[in-house]
Amino acid sequence: MQKSLSDFNTSLTNIINQHFKDDLKIRTMFENCFSNTYDTTLRPQEDGTTFVITGDIPAMWLRDSAAQVRPYLLLAENSEYMSDLIHGVIQKQLKYIIHDPYANAFNETANGQRYHDDKTEMTPLMWERKYEIDSLCYPIQLAYLLWKATNRTDHFNSTFEQATKAIIETWKIEQYHTKKSSYYFSRDSCPAQDTLSHDGKGAPVGYTGMTWSGFRPSDDACQYGYLIPSNMFAVVVLKYIAEIATEVLDDTVLAQVAIQLAEEIDQGIQRYGKVEHPKFGTIYAYETDGLGNHLLMDDANVPSLLSIPYLGYCDADDPIYLNTRKFILSDSNPYYYSGEVASGVGSPHTPEDFIWHIALSIQGLTATSSNEKAAILETFKRTDAKTNLMHEGFHVDNPDIFTRSWFAWANSMFSEFVLAQCGQYVKGSPLAK
Repeated sequence: MQKSLSDFNTSLTNIINQHFKDDLKIRTMFENCFSNTYDTTLRPQEDGTTFVITGDIPAMWLRDSAAQVRPYLLLAENSEYMSDLIHGVIQKQLKYIIHDPYANAFNETANGQRYHDDKTEMTPLMWERKYEIDSLCYPIQLAYLLWKATNRTDHFNSTFEQATKAIIETWKIEQYHTKKSSYYFSRDSCPAQDTLSHDGKGAPVGYTGMTWSGFRPSDDACQYGYLIPSNMFAVVVLKYIAEIATEVLDDTVLAQVAIQLAEEIDQGIQRYGKVEHPKFGTIYAYETDGLGNHLLMDDANVPSLLSIPYLGYCDADDPIYLNTRKFILSDSNPYYYSGEVASGVGSPHTPEDFIWHIALSIQGLTATSSNEKAAILETFKRTDAKTNLMHEGFHVDNPDIFTRSWFAWANSMFSEFVLAQCGQYVKGSPLAK
């Protein structure tokens, strides 16, 4: 049986209450959002691993599960119980990756449940097999941050080494997706964004050095196969792997392979992932195909272009990032919406004029202006539909109209933003510098 979160959350609660002593709304929202993942989505297993549902969907997403527990690393610094719980999440994720690095979501047991009967190589353990680069990035990021937060290294075991090598091998194969990859995904009777074209292989791409992704972190299909923010995330975590291999595993070969791949991907980003915009100057594209086509947009889901300082690919004052940020937070981004109540980034995954709370958290976390951070905080207060919880997307004119009343990732991201406002950052995270 899990302990109550209040058993080891007193210090953070006191910090929040003191910092926001004159703001009952924020204190109440934080109390509800911070405890949501812990109280409703964590399921410790008999083998010591931890299964994590996303909220209103019973499966465990590699991405969401890592993001959901990330704020609890602040508790893990002083709580062995919380450290063990997060350790269990990582071990569960690594085992899933070893099972199939192309799957994005898994069942608690091999019960055969799945979102849809897709044409791809499914097993009873998989809920969905949409291949997304970030699904392989997040568990490595979480493992790295647990190390930095607690100094424990027992999660860098044979399972970690096996999963890490599977990740690197997958990314190397997908540098040559057209020639070397056996992955395919087709779904019938669905919107175009839920399936891959060209018999499930996706649109043609040329070699760039980057690694191919079938789907975005929204679980929507990529229009062009090289998803820039996800490749940026891959560069960051490959450097994490190299650091772990050098300082913990004493594996110089793994370190060298990781650094070499990071350099190849990064060179591809810098050569193929930038465009000259007539209004904003040099900016990063969201997607490209290496054949001369680019998609200029940003999506609310992380990794996004807005999030790259949060991920650690560049600093928040990087000139190209600042140009890209101006583009993202303008009408030039087709998924930036403004209304009577709020303005922010949405997603083609949800209806037009719906802003995502996750994107608002990222905007606040990466903002360099205290005024912008304060404005984001006020936006949260008036867009929770009086639930004291976050949602997926909400309507720009009426926040009472929203998607997903139980979406733990959004609650955790809000909590992380509020904690950052109090100077509380996860050790080892890029924004903690």
